[in-house]
Amino acid sequence: MSIELHYADSGVPEQADAPPLIVVHGLFGSADNWRSHTKYWRQTRRVVAVDLRNHGRSPHAPGMGYEDMAADVLGVMDQLDIDQCDLLGHSMGGKVAMTLARHHPNRVARLIVADIAPVAYEHGHDDIFRAHRLVEDALPESRKEADDAMAEAIDSQTTRQFLATNLARDDQGILGWRVGLDFIEEGYGDIVAPPGGEAPFEGPTLVLRGENSNYIENDMLPLINEVMPAARVETIKGAGHWLHAEQPEAFLRSIDDFLNAR
Repeated sequence: MSIELHYADSGVPEQADAPPLIVVHGLFGSADNWRSHTKYWRQTRRVVAVDLRNHGRSPHAPGMGYEDMAADVLGVMDQLDIDQCDLLGHSMGGKVAMTLARHHPNRVARLIVADIAPVAYEHGHDDIFRAHRLVEDALPESRKEADDAMAEAIDSQTTRQFLATNLARDDQGILGWRVGLDFIEEGYGDIVAPPGGEAPFEGPTLVLRGENSNYIENDMLPLINEVMPAARVETIKGAGHWLHAEQPEAFLRSIDDFLNAR
């Protein structure tokens, strides 16, 4: 069952002659993570960045399957009267985008998938879930206290800073998570599963992978070609899984080249 998502809509610029670009974040991300990219893209096109269910400012609800999350995004398109879009998804959001494109190919002009393949992944976020629970137990009143709690489970300061974008203060001044953590944890098996859909998406597709990421290995390329036969795979040098944040200029340049190709 679909739910009504929160989204950030840039509006239609005067010179726009391209389909709207819809941006779908990854696990524990949000539309807020894409502000600088949206500022760039909105010069020439309408940009709609969504908060997936249990993320950002969207409602919390059970069910993290890709069929449900794709239906949520399609609901935003219908609400905004967007008949066809260019669709970009990173990580978990890339699987959402693949699912939507496979089920509704007429609604997606061009597809961009950032550092994710249409495969099942092993469970690998135990430290992330533990860090969230440590913060819940700590009842932090400052971001430093929250960071100290997360540090018991996560060594990477970059990862802790990324997770901290989901902290919000309650009426008592205590910092807590705005993500639907229980529903995400319950649905984690669906998150690591392959995307939904049976038919391939035949439309123009760009698959970007980080040079230092292991999310798209070479042995996954044949399956990518099966699911997205027109896919062009590019590697962003010097980037890991968060390639849009680690190498933003190269990321934007690759997308510009793809979207502007005729």
